[in-house]
Amino acid sequence: MRRSIPLAAIAGVTLALAACSGSGSGSGSTASATASAKPTLSGTLTMWVDETRIDSMKPIVDEFQQQTGVKVDLVQKVSGDIRTDFVSQVPTGQGPDVIIGAHDWTGEFVNNGVVATVQLGDKAKDFSKSAVSAFAYNGQQYGVPYAIENIALVRNNKLLKDTTAKTFDDLVTQAKTANTPFSVLIQQGDKGDAYHLYPLQTSFGAPVFKQKDDGSYTNEIGMSGDAGTKFAAYLQKLGQEKVLDASIDGDKAKQAFLDGKAPYIITGPWNTTAFTKAGMDISVLPIPSAGGQEAKPFVGVQGAFISAKSKNPLLAQEFVVNFLTTEKVQTELYKSGGRLPALTAAASKVDDKVLAGFNAAGSTGAPMPSIPEMGSVWSFWGTTEVQLINGQAADPAGAWTTMITNIQNAIATKK
Repeated sequence: MRRSIPLAAIAGVTLALAACSGSGSGSGSTASATASAKPTLSGTLTMWVDETRIDSMKPIVDEFQQQTGVKVDLVQKVSGDIRTDFVSQVPTGQGPDVIIGAHDWTGEFVNNGVVATVQLGDKAKDFSKSAVSAFAYNGQQYGVPYAIENIALVRNNKLLKDTTAKTFDDLVTQAKTANTPFSVLIQQGDKGDAYHLYPLQTSFGAPVFKQKDDGSYTNEIGMSGDAGTKFAAYLQKLGQEKVLDASIDGDKAKQAFLDGKAPYIITGPWNTTAFTKAGMDISVLPIPSAGGQEAKPFVGVQGAFISAKSKNPLLAQEFVVNFLTTEKVQTELYKSGGRLPALTAAASKVDDKVLAGFNAAGSTGAPMPSIPEMGSVWSFWGTTEVQLINGQAADPAGAWTTMITNIQNAIATKK
């Protein structure tokens, strides 16, 4: 599992930092663009990046330094340590001004008071809604997105040349005409994989948590009630029809598709590189609805956070709010990192048909929740889905309702 802004040139943009008193509170520190005169930039900006992102960020940082004269101390951190080190060091004043990472770090950062809010203003409309809302928490914006990724339906064009199905059931029926061992591969495994089943679940109107108007998540379970139990019954049906097989984990699903054992697989761009390198002719498509509503995959978003204890908040907001949001920079990050730009203008110019397909499939997706309560969901969620697929849960509605109760109890014990 892996986890779509106006184009503003640095010159001529005017800035001010609201509430840059250095109080140290994530909710009290705000980076914003206003109509005040742009100050002269000077000083050093410290930025943390892990080993998976640093090669993409190096030329961007060099360009920022050349344009502004600001020195950037780019520090490579180990991916397993960067998040926890940020949380532990920011309160001591030892952390960076900016950290590059994933949107699902937001909840932990906010609860620990280590990130400042940012104000995108009119720039927000130039992102896909899911990319912006991914960094929203309790009605505030805490990060600026630069890349997105999500799962979609991938077709082996050698086995099927066209997809006319409007529903997931129709897709299965069409897939069977390819006369392959599998119709639609969706990885699971012994512990389940709710992430890869989530588009089907949301098509029943059963999101994991309910969302506010700004896209941020509440801690109210959204997959309870009739919508959830109808999805549970549908999972049982797919298991009985052998469409889903819990023994097929990620590696097995990938290999089966590579071996031409299915015309379709639901997966992400992290696997399609292997498909194209193997010489496969593939197309990437939106996932059809199973429950009548739109199928919404989880969207993973990469972005930048500003430390609540930044020693140079004005430099940090210049880089994060203004420089990182330009079409040129987001395009450069796409070319070096391979992730689809979060900026709509940059994403629309991507000529890679595979990534363009993922963009279309994820354009209305739902950001992966970053709230702490999400940690209480995964194990119950995946285990229950495996039981439904394997036929171990004779009463789908009862099994799903029990799962909801277990999740709610787990959340309550952690408060």
